[in-house]
Amino acid sequence: MASVKLTDVKKIYDNKVTAVHDFNLEIKDKEFVVFVGPSGCGKSTTLRMIAGLEDISAGTLEIDGEVVNDLQPKDRDIAMVFQNYALYPHMTVYDNIAFSLRLKKVPEDEVYERVTNAAHILGITEYLTRKPRALSGGQRQRVAIGRAMVRNAKVFLMDEPLSNLDAKLRNQMRAEIILLRQKLDTTFIYVTHDQTEAMTLGDRIVIMKDGFIEQVGTPQEVFDTPVNLFVAGFIGSPQMNFLKAKLLKGSSGYSVQILGAEIPLNADQNAVLMQKQVGSQDIILGVRPEHTTVLFDKAENAIECTIDVNEMMGSELHLHLSSANDDKIIVRLPTVDLTQEQRHSLSYGNRMYITFPAKVMHLFDPETERSLIDG
Repeated sequence: MASVKLTDVKKIYDNKVTAVHDFNLEIKDKEFVVFVGPSGCGKSTTLRMIAGLEDISAGTLEIDGEVVNDLQPKDRDIAMVFQNYALYPHMTVYDNIAFSLRLKKVPEDEVYERVTNAAHILGITEYLTRKPRALSGGQRQRVAIGRAMVRNAKVFLMDEPLSNLDAKLRNQMRAEIILLRQKLDTTFIYVTHDQTEAMTLGDRIVIMKDGFIEQVGTPQEVFDTPVNLFVAGFIGSPQMNFLKAKLLKGSSGYSVQILGAEIPLNADQNAVLMQKQVGSQDIILGVRPEHTTVLFDKAENAIECTIDVNEMMGSELHLHLSSANDDKIIVRLPTVDLTQEQRHSLSYGNRMYITFPAKVMHLFDPETERSLIDG
């Protein structure tokens, strides 16, 4: 197993386009790190540089303490699973999995042991004599993972391996990758554009945009303390609500003024803002849909809204609301404790009230887009 260290790594293409800017990251031995971001953010390019499939324009890449910039992919002791499976259609499942071992002249009895062991772990033993065309998408993906597993590589790279699967199968394969990680106990680097995959799989998440790292942290850290507007909006589903508001500094502390309501901040938030010497200013207030409090009667500092759409999701409702300023707000409301009368009141065109607990409010500077608390 191995650690991976990227220091000031850049990728500049011949047309002078920079795909990855000054990428700095240290991945510990046996850690599962996920690169996540929208299409074109540089996450797959970074993975391909680690694999040796793309040249590194500047900076250094170390695997297990050794600089590998100039090493061929076959000499880096990595295994990679691609988005499109990349199976040989004329070979059986067994031969696909065994292919890299036979290239290395591994004795056939050891090939048999490694292939059958991988097939057993992945639940594809009964398919070993079939060709890829006779398999479903999920089964083909297991074969591709098995082919990487048998190499016993130091680092396991996965480039959007679940993107070609339907939603139900993606959920199943996510769980299987978590189990696989526990069995292999190796270093994983996983690329995805799906923030749900990133949140459920990673020990740490690297959130990228336009070739830059925006934030690195555990799933809980990037969810609870996003450092800027991009991270706050990218992580979470439905995404965080963003509303224009004012931060007021008074003699007794800070408060947020929004749509006629004034919400005092808590002691921790006050301490950070005081330390940073933040004055009264316009802000963008961020609140997650699940952190919004719904009130069925008017109350002090409650914001009046009109219901535009009520989406029934089973265990919860997704309410799409408009404020008096025509701000669009989404609220996630659990259904378990709602009375029949309350359910009926949540209809198109009806009015309702919302408020936000101070501890779940995120405050962003409109110009820098950085968090005033966590940035």
